[in-house]
Amino acid sequence: MHSANLTTATIYRSFIIVFLLVFSVQAYSQENSPYSRYGMGDLVPKRNILNRTMGGISTGYSDFQTLNLSNPAALGKLSATIFDLGAEVDVRTLRSNISPDKFKSTNTLFSYLQVGFPLSSPRMIRKGLGWGVSFGLKPLTRINYRINKAERLSGIDSLNTLYEGTGGLNQVNLSTGFKIKNLSFGITGGYTFGSKDYSTKLAFINDSLVYYMSNTQKQTQITGFFAEAGLQYEIPLNNDPKNKKVLKLGISSAFKQNLDADRDDISATISFDGNGEPYDIDTVSFQNGVEGKVIIPAMHSAGFTYTDNHWLFGADLDLANWTDYRHYGETDAVRNNWTLRVGAQYYPAKDNTPSSKYWSFVKYRAGFYWGPDYIKLGRSPIVCRVSLGAGLPLTSFQQLRRGEYVTLNTGVEIGGRGNKDSQSMREGIFRFNIGISMNARWFQKIKYD
Repeated sequence: MHSANLTTATIYRSFIIVFLLVFSVQAYSQENSPYSRYGMGDLVPKRNILNRTMGGISTGYSDFQTLNLSNPAALGKLSATIFDLGAEVDVRTLRSNISPDKFKSTNTLFSYLQVGFPLSSPRMIRKGLGWGVSFGLKPLTRINYRINKAERLSGIDSLNTLYEGTGGLNQVNLSTGFKIKNLSFGITGGYTFGSKDYSTKLAFINDSLVYYMSNTQKQTQITGFFAEAGLQYEIPLNNDPKNKKVLKLGISSAFKQNLDADRDDISATISFDGNGEPYDIDTVSFQNGVEGKVIIPAMHSAGFTYTDNHWLFGADLDLANWTDYRHYGETDAVRNNWTLRVGAQYYPAKDNTPSSKYWSFVKYRAGFYWGPDYIKLGRSPIVCRVSLGAGLPLTSFQQLRRGEYVTLNTGVEIGGRGNKDSQSMREGIFRFNIGISMNARWFQKIKYD
């Protein structure tokens, strides 16, 4: 017991140090992903840290200790209040296919904040019924790039073009899930909001003349409502109460979003002040409050998990209809895509494992996902990543007996985007994920302590 408590205290301190580092570095991060120029930018993983470390499998996953961010049907199994927070450190290396140039950026980012709690009464539980609710905030997409292109125009001058973009979408969500015997179903609704700001700056370079730089900029504010739904079904594979084997099947859908947009279009000549900040010299054209629509396509997923006392295996297949994407009626370099996800978890502890063997109570996870990128550049760029991670318990055994759990979920993702046959850059990605899931019976009266 003493050894377990000592290890827990050490991990608590490590957790605090890591989170302080994560959020202190954020102000100095320099995200730069050229792929985020297209569509709605980089898609943020729609899973919590636990599921990400198993390749992202989640459609058929449910656990009374954690929240499933992609399938609300899992909320029907909640038995205690859960607070789930995640962050990531994203290291990207860009390599050109036509030169030896390489660029590296490190980004520290917020992943999600979600709270869930059960609403099942004791009578409902006795009848095999369950009801849970959750709410939270998470990013959906991110846009952040800065690309500089230098070229020589025949018979004229040298031209320097700077492409810049910032923004992304976020979602505030409210979900509820119900369990009836072995069948669970749930719905999610909420509000999508964000921006998509693009600019192109042109500068002619001449030995004898000085040209002002031109700037063409589109600043778009995007808002609207969204809806999702999911189902899960459990199939018991044996009748052994000491080692239950269960197959869980799941499907989920995020329905097409028809979002409202408000855009300012600006064309101007610009210069820079002593601090390097741009200012307009002459506005060529300006349109304020141009209304339009942004359509985010429907996305669907089907998957399964198998679980017993020590093992969990699973797989998901995700589908997205990105050819339905529209921005003010215009398409982009996107396409329909699919993603195959495979993952596993191993839990070594047995009923007679002594509490002093802390590392036997850690859950070890691994997985991968693979599929064509939704960004269509060159010859079918591929997204492929491998993930490894662990769930570290931070709870004393006295708290465990009261049904309270605190887990530090950590993991890494390693992979790439693009290939040597494409005309675009290749992007190598190393992502360190960290999250904490706190499970407590906050709304239940304790009779014995």
